[in-house]
Amino acid sequence: MQEKRMKVKKGSLTVRVGLEGEEGGFRKFVIPISYLYHPLFKRLLEAAQEAYDYRSQGPLKLSCSIEDFFHLCRCIDRESSSWSSLRLSHGSAGGGHSFSLYSC
Repeated sequence: MQEKRMKVKKGSLTVRVGLEGEEGGFRKFVIPISYLYHPLFKRLLEAAQEAYDYRSQGPLKLSCSIEDFFHLCRCIDRESSSWSSLRLSHGSAGGGHSFSLYSC
């Protein structure tokens, strides 16, 4: 069976998220490339390197539950929104937010 290929917008990439043996298996998501530079996402990439040594075929495989991945994306989006608002209202970046990623 041939998988449907979807076009990914410039500035985005496809990742496969899931845990081995997890019900539903891996699911594909399209994320902004900017996520790759976020400290929380970097921790997820380090876990993927340990699990898969970056030798997977196709999209980058992330060893994380779907629920934890959604939580991570919400944290990154919320933090990005906060930083954008802060820059607009104060003209510079300042302060810091700390989020923890559970069980990933």
